[in-house]
Amino acid sequence: MLPSLTQAGLGAVSGSLVGFSLGLVGGGGSILAVPLLVYVVGVRDAHIAIGTSAVAVAANAAANLGHHARSGKVVWPCALVFAGSGVVGAYLGSTLGKMVDGQKLLVGFALLMMVVAGLMLRGRRAGEGEVRPLDRQTVARLVAIGLAAGGLSGFFGIGGGFLIVPGLILAAGMPILNAISSSLAAVTAFAVTTAANYAVSGTVDWPIAGLFTIGGVFGGLAGTRSAHALASRRGALNTIFAALIFLVAVYMLLRSLAALQQ
Repeated sequence: MLPSLTQAGLGAVSGSLVGFSLGLVGGGGSILAVPLLVYVVGVRDAHIAIGTSAVAVAANAAANLGHHARSGKVVWPCALVFAGSGVVGAYLGSTLGKMVDGQKLLVGFALLMMVVAGLMLRGRRAGEGEVRPLDRQTVARLVAIGLAAGGLSGFFGIGGGFLIVPGLILAAGMPILNAISSSLAAVTAFAVTTAANYAVSGTVDWPIAGLFTIGGVFGGLAGTRSAHALASRRGALNTIFAALIFLVAVYMLLRSLAALQQ
């Protein structure tokens, strides 16, 4: 069913806000997609909101991956091992997520948002030295962490960059810039897997997903430019954005708990 003119406009604006936040502060921005779809755009079914957001996350992550790949910062051997194992986790996680009651899923999502806000306040720990050789031990770590990150990404329909970046640093000792670039391969793979799993069940609103994605592209460009202009205030921006995520999570948690009691 085609969205109304108001809903279409809200979808594009919401997508631009997510894209702007991703360009401005990086990891964690896409976690606003689901609450925006539910509470602003008016997608009433939590499963449709998650499936739709996964499509938008996949498209935006793939576009950003192309930019980073051209810069030569993606460590492809590690990225592919991590993404390959994570795809299995994303499929299992998204399959399990479809079985969970929508309101209970939103409660879990709100709690996850609080965790993301806390991680953003702590900041990312930078990797040191060179990338570890892709030996059995490194592969085992990449597979284990990738499987876990993919599972959470699929279950909640998120990009999961806030999990993947530290996971790559822990597993392969990547410098932070390489980890951020390489994480986009995994984000793309996880989101495509989740989106496909939800699409098979008919729980993707394709017109809204398209508008959300288009809005995200333009918002991302604006956010990236703003990030360069406000580079000296990066710490303050992260703090403000983490506080916003936490407040949205509290609102989401209260609404979902109230719905469960009805």
